[in-house]
Amino acid sequence: MSHKLNEAIARIRPTDVQARADAARYLDTLTKPPGSLGKLEDIAVRLAGIEGSLSLDVSRKAVVVMAADHGVCEEGVSAFPAEVTPQMVMNFLHGGAAINVLARQAGADVVCVDIGVNADLAHESLRVRKVRKGTANIARGPAMSREEAILAISHGIELAGQLADDGYRLLATGEMGIGNTTPSAAMLAVFASIEPELAVGRGTGVDDAGVRRKRDTIRQAIAVNAPDAADPLDVLSKLGGLEIAGLAGVILGAAARQVPVVVDGFIASIAALTAVRIAPNAREYLIASHVSQEQGHRLVLERLGLSPMLDMHMRLGEGTGAALAFHLVEAAVRIMREMATFDSAGVSR
Repeated sequence: MSHKLNEAIARIRPTDVQARADAARYLDTLTKPPGSLGKLEDIAVRLAGIEGSLSLDVSRKAVVVMAADHGVCEEGVSAFPAEVTPQMVMNFLHGGAAINVLARQAGADVVCVDIGVNADLAHESLRVRKVRKGTANIARGPAMSREEAILAISHGIELAGQLADDGYRLLATGEMGIGNTTPSAAMLAVFASIEPELAVGRGTGVDDAGVRRKRDTIRQAIAVNAPDAADPLDVLSKLGGLEIAGLAGVILGAAARQVPVVVDGFIASIAALTAVRIAPNAREYLIASHVSQEQGHRLVLERLGLSPMLDMHMRLGEGTGAALAFHLVEAAVRIMREMATFDSAGVSR
């Protein structure tokens, strides 16, 4: 592994148990029945453990959207052509996508990264960290080399560190990559030791024949590549995507800097599962935003041990569910900062 990856893994510590306990006790002094704010209280406790303090601040937020293409599109696994990936990246950069709208509403910035788009893109706001122009077709061989997977992870780690240095205290993971539900489902099938049909969903909206193609493609990819489920980098490099690797790096880098990460949908959650398989302590820095309609998503969240805040029947990706959940995270922080205690309000317990 690279020096950057090893360094990040070494810096990821368990969150502060005492701060979590202090936060739970403080919440019980507020003018409400104990535990009555449910998951908002759980989020506040988790944030206190990450911060190591009850002084919580998530005022500066960013959604990191990693973009990459996938050679497996050759197998007809997507309802959209691969050219949509670079087109949507430019849409993000011009502020016209759903994630731009929802991030603006949440007061968050969108950080768009080209980590493997099969096109030469240029824009003053685009962060170019291209490892290669898309992955290879996983039905025929490995998606990428192990070294390329590690490089993509390292780019994510570096970006998370830069954002932390710039004052961002809450990150979300988003992605763009036509065809990326197929490698994600393949990785889930291996990590969870389940049959592909349990991991495969409709992605961008393929019909029944498309779902069967995805299932068969995943079976072939696993047979051809024989990934080692005990080695997350092997699974990632053989079956994954560059945006998945980059987002895993963002999570590792954020955890190394004690910055919480709100995880979006299926692809972002596979990246989170990969990060946690690499560094188990990273799980404590994750907040699940929503459960999507992609059928494998709930299975990933179960293996992460995370409970989603929302079920909005969404399946867009881009970080959209995470951007919506920013409002709930901010609500949890405001409860801690602004709500009166029984003593200060003169309310009897």
